Amino acid sequence: MKRRTFLTASIAASAAVLLSACGFQLRGTDSLPTLPTLSLEGDTNSAVAQQVAARLQQLGTQVTADAPWRVTLGTPALMERRLGGDGRASREHELTLSTSLSVQERANNAYHINNATLSTSTSIRVSDDDLLNRETLMMEAEQTLARQLSQQIIERLAYVEGMQ
Repeated sequence: MKRRTFLTASIAASAAVLLSACGFQLRGTDSLPTLPTLSLEGDTNSAVAQQVAARLQQLGTQVTADAPWRVTLGTPALMERRLGGDGRASREHELTLSTSLSVQERANNAYHINNATLSTSTSIRVSDDDLLNRETLMMEAEQTLARQLSQQIIERLAYVEGMQ
């Protein structure tokens, strides 16, 4: 058993050394450029929009109504799909959260992103018999998806041409 653990650790360490030697680096939020002042419009009361606004504030981006860039967020749609058979045991559920995103420059009314759909998904295993736990798991999964989707939006904004 010790040999297997040693081999696993050796392979993981070797992979880490090889990846760092070739210049591989995980993309983090530290690498995001600063964004100009933005105006958030559309469905600004959703959890995704609240996450986007909070993340923009963390990055030091001002959000005002008369900003030179207009960011319009659509209403997030959560789709649930059951995977597996019709048994009474726990079942796998795939949750997908999607929204639309538009970015418009006020100076010339040009759209740099026009109604693009962004989405993220996850799968969770829940028991349909345990309703209390099911609701908690679904709510936590929705919150995680909202954070992931807001991060996608921020990353997409960071690479809009002319915004930097």
